[in-house]
Amino acid sequence: MRTTTNPRVSKREFISRVATRSGSPVRMVNKVYESLLGELTGAVSCGETVVLTGFGRFYRQDHKGHKVRFGKSNIDDYVVLKFSASSSFNRRLGGDEDEISPETCGMIEDADEFENTVEDRELRTAS
Repeated sequence: MRTTTNPRVSKREFISRVATRSGSPVRMVNKVYESLLGELTGAVSCGETVVLTGFGRFYRQDHKGHKVRFGKSNIDDYVVLKFSASSSFNRRLGGDEDEISPETCGMIEDADEFENTVEDRELRTAS
C-alpha cells in the first residue's frame, strides 16, 4: 500500500486502475473518461444538475462579483462547479478519514485479486 503525506492519484494512474479493474484497454477507458468529463462539463455549463445515483451530484453555483480592497480591478460574477456526495457513498467511505469501511476494503481486495489474475494471465501468454 502506498503511503505518502498527501496521497494523490494522477489521471494516468486512475485510468490505468480503471482499465485493470474493468479488463478494458487503456485507450478505450481514456476515451470514456474524456467523454464523461466533456458531457459532465457541458451539462453543468448549461445549468443542468448531473445526478449519478450512489455517487453524488454535480451542479453549478453562481457567485456575485465583489470589490477588491487593494488594487484597481473588481471581481466579476463567476460560476463554480460544486459536487455533493450521496449519503450512500459517504457511508461506503466510513466515518473516519483514516479508516476504510469493510465494504471499501472488499472492493480494493477484489481489484487486487483481479490485477493478480490479469498479471498471471499475461505472464502465461508471454511464456
